[in-house]
Amino acid sequence: MPTTKDREKRQSIIDACLRMTALGINQGTSGNISLRHGDGMLITPTSTPYEAMKPEQIVYMHLDGNHDPAQRPSSEWRFHRDILKARPEVQAIVHAHPPYSTMLAIMGMEIPPVHYMVAVAGGDTIRCAPYATFGTQELSEHAVRALEGRLACLLEHHGMIAIGPSLAKAMWLAVEVETLARQYHGCLQIGTPPLLSSAEIEKVRLRMAGYGHAEE
Repeated sequence: MPTTKDREKRQSIIDACLRMTALGINQGTSGNISLRHGDGMLITPTSTPYEAMKPEQIVYMHLDGNHDPAQRPSSEWRFHRDILKARPEVQAIVHAHPPYSTMLAIMGMEIPPVHYMVAVAGGDTIRCAPYATFGTQELSEHAVRALEGRLACLLEHHGMIAIGPSLAKAMWLAVEVETLARQYHGCLQIGTPPLLSSAEIEKVRLRMAGYGHAEE
């Protein structure tokens, strides 16, 4: 029988999914969200409309991949699991297909330091992981590598991932990455944008430690 805290955590995932749609950073059921939970994770089920999703449908999965066989986790569970295994400090993962981030990802383009807010993703670029079929171990390995030293990445011909110490922080970062993607896309319509130096981005990164969505 799930505890009240367990149920609240599951509901927070559903609320975040609905918020992704309201914010315009995802469409349909293509996005997925996970939260570290005990020795495993809670993750959205596959092919379930967010507005119809119930807390008991959120899948608990051990980090070895085992779960209740009566439940069907997101097809992207592998990169959620592998990111949580590789990054013990990460508590939440948001995956979505926002329009501008996905446009850049289709083109295999990373987001360079066109704006100092690139620093909130942990470095001087937001990398684009190479393409691999969705749901595969190959895609998971590409995503984990693209996220080394970073809190967000794009996935070629696919979408984006944002990670964080809380679901609120990961959601906030997902919106920031999509904003940066839109700004970069707009600059490219005018010409080749000038870039900030890696040294400046590092200076900003250090000054902005703790910046973003305040923890409760």
